[in-house]
Amino acid sequence: MNKNKILIIEDDENIARLVSYNLEQAGFVCKIASTAVKGLNAIQEEKFDLVILDVMLPGGMDGFEICREIRRNISDNSLAIIILTAKGEEIDRIIGLELGADDYIVKPFSPRELVLRVKAVLRRRAGDGKGAEDNILSIEEGIRMDVDRHVVEVNGKEINLTSMEFKLLHILLKRKGRVQSRERLLQDVWNMDADVNTRTIDTHVKRLRQKLGEKGYLLETVRGFGYRIKD
Repeated sequence: MNKNKILIIEDDENIARLVSYNLEQAGFVCKIASTAVKGLNAIQEEKFDLVILDVMLPGGMDGFEICREIRRNISDNSLAIIILTAKGEEIDRIIGLELGADDYIVKPFSPRELVLRVKAVLRRRAGDGKGAEDNILSIEEGIRMDVDRHVVEVNGKEINLTSMEFKLLHILLKRKGRVQSRERLLQDVWNMDADVNTRTIDTHVKRLRQKLGEKGYLLETVRGFGYRIKD
């Protein structure tokens, strides 16, 4: 069995070694990059399954910018991102998730919890072992999602979605016709508790609706409750 390969972008050598040691003990293969530039170069040169990313990095480029760069310019959308940082304010967490991070962990952290969350993110990325027939989602009105290939098409034309937009549409398509509350979506898409500000959901729905173009009307707002894909 191939081992998942993880890139750790962290300038604190002690933290980088701690993260690497615990992940390698859990069976992962790790590589460390101490700057943003080294991290981005590594991603361009090698195939990784997941990046663990600090926000505050030397060299004039922070972790949020790296996250944005990965999601905008790196074609392999299967690359998962976990932000691991001392920046624990709610606004920082929301920014990280909106830029496409799969999870956000605040320092100080539990190494055991980090390993569990890495495994959880990779399981979600792998589709939990579902068969190929379960990984094609579509509606007759012209939206088709191939989960394995991480591709969404509208009327046969591929559209470019961020990681979180893809996850959000995935959940809504799987539950088409059923209304999903903002709190439920925060838990299922962002893994956040219901007491976190839900404006991030509204922002993503607005962007997703715009990217769906003429099919945006299928993403319905149910006032006072949440959203659904029209069945």
